[in-house]
Amino acid sequence: MKTFIVDSFTNEAFKGNPAGVCLTDRALSEHLMQSIAKELNLSETAFVQKADKPDQYSIRYFSPKMEIPLCGHATLAAAKVLFENGKQEEVHFQNIQGLDLWVRREGQHILMQFPAYSTIPAEAPQPLLNALGLETVVNSVYNAETRILLLEIHDSRELAALQPDFQALLKSHEGINGVLVTATGHDDYDFHSRYFWPWSGSDEDPVTGGTHTFLAPYWSSRLNKKKMTSFQASARTGFMEVTLLDDQQILIRGSAVITFEGKFRS
Repeated sequence: MKTFIVDSFTNEAFKGNPAGVCLTDRALSEHLMQSIAKELNLSETAFVQKADKPDQYSIRYFSPKMEIPLCGHATLAAAKVLFENGKQEEVHFQNIQGLDLWVRREGQHILMQFPAYSTIPAEAPQPLLNALGLETVVNSVYNAETRILLLEIHDSRELAALQPDFQALLKSHEGINGVLVTATGHDDYDFHSRYFWPWSGSDEDPVTGGTHTFLAPYWSSRLNKKKMTSFQASARTGFMEVTLLDDQQILIRGSAVITFEGKFRS
């Protein structure tokens, strides 16, 4: 099985978010896909299988811990592999939720159409704030589709300096997949974010496309802008451009670099 490692949401190797991409010629069992994802030990591994039509593929995503319904950086990685190894200019991925994820090559960039999700007010438990090292937050909301808690704080410099206690964080909440902390930018980016997800993946995800399904609508409302630039302030760092098309769809524009190609033997 052809297997790749791709650094997504960056134009440099060893930055952004590395994803595994496995091109399958048959349906694999969930147990096998989970085992492969655990073996590769990346934040997500995408399993891509050709569908009936020339430009259509099924896609499933697994972290080392569990299946993830929707993943932005692994979708970008899968598209990068297909575009580099074929002549397509656009593809459609169908995920386990039945979403049609349209992706197009745009020069050195890749453009992805993702759903737009809303958020609702939600309380951030004090033990969770303590584990993150936060005394106060500007706003606390929740996205039901991804089961992620979003916390807005005052300053992107405070965001970059966070050093969470991940064991305490894991014990602080039982009903979420992760917590995303975000702040307005003080540079060339409209907003910054960091995503912590010890409940369902690693301690911190380097760059997270999927969180922008609700980050883009959230910041569009706060900043009164449709097109925005986003920076993820992890150790590896990463960036993307997001555009809110309407209350149903967003566009994510990013770059990716293939760093490894081989064959998985199982």
